[in-house]
Amino acid sequence: MALSPQKCLVEDRQVPLDATSDPPALFDGTTRLYISYTCPFAQRVWITRNLKGLQEKIKLVPINLPNRPAWYKEKVYPANKVPALEHNGKIIGESLDLIKYVDSNFDGPSLYPEDSAKREFGEDLLKYVDATFIKTVFDSFKGDPVKETASVFDHVENALQKFDDGPFFLGELSLVDIAYIPFIERFQVFLDEVFKYEIIIGRPTLAAWIEKMNKMVEHTQTKTDSEYVINYFKKFM
Repeated sequence: MALSPQKCLVEDRQVPLDATSDPPALFDGTTRLYISYTCPFAQRVWITRNLKGLQEKIKLVPINLPNRPAWYKEKVYPANKVPALEHNGKIIGESLDLIKYVDSNFDGPSLYPEDSAKREFGEDLLKYVDATFIKTVFDSFKGDPVKETASVFDHVENALQKFDDGPFFLGELSLVDIAYIPFIERFQVFLDEVFKYEIIIGRPTLAAWIEKMNKMVEHTQTKTDSEYVINYFKKFM
């Protein structure tokens, strides 16, 4: 799927709202996406919004998570985490649910194919990403990532080879790519810096996929500073 350049607006980052900030005019009809600039789960929905060209229809509301405002839990999202979407008088959470919701309920190019085989494979990959892939890599930080993550990175490499009609998981760009890229890009930086483990060695399809994703401004404008990622992930060691 190709997006014309004019559909992606490059936005200035607003100062995140913190404990001293007043809330926006909640439930006034404005659609708001509450995020943290550094949260990979929120990044999934942010990328989806950008790819569908919804920058003017879904307002970003960045939250300072270490010093989050009390009103966010009390008046917006009792789970007190991001991402959360304020739409049609209700709040919706959970990133994998949200990327599907945004794709299905807003205008813009579809980010999930109609082909039944691709949809079935896509659902398997969406189940795998949080339950197995992310958990395995995080757990490896306390041990030997080279050995402990080989199977999951190989699974990703093989999955990217299933369809040959494009460089993405389902051939065409989809929600599956959006679900994986925030974590793969962080894992790549951290594992290389701390463990001298380059995840793309021996995985040419993964390398090509990362390169392709990094050419999309809809994604690159959502990326987190590498130094922050490295320091944050060290907490899991």
